[in-house]
Amino acid sequence: MADHVFKVIELVGTSKESVSDAIDVAVRRAAETIRNLRWFEVVSTRGDVADGKVLHYQVTLKVGFTLEGS
Repeated sequence: MADHVFKVIELVGTSKESVSDAIDVAVRRAAETIRNLRWFEVVSTRGDVADGKVLHYQVTLKVGFTLEGS
């Protein structure tokens, strides 16, 4: 296995549906502009509540991608 150097950035994905969907939204959007996306880590989860119902989920992620070249 080759050695890799990763760059790590933080993203916040949101969804009205679920935590899982918020993660998918963030990863899909990041993949549109970041090459070599390799992994994610959930840092925090929170949401908006009104009248006793969850309205919106927010998930903060760290994502890692490999740097190009040597």
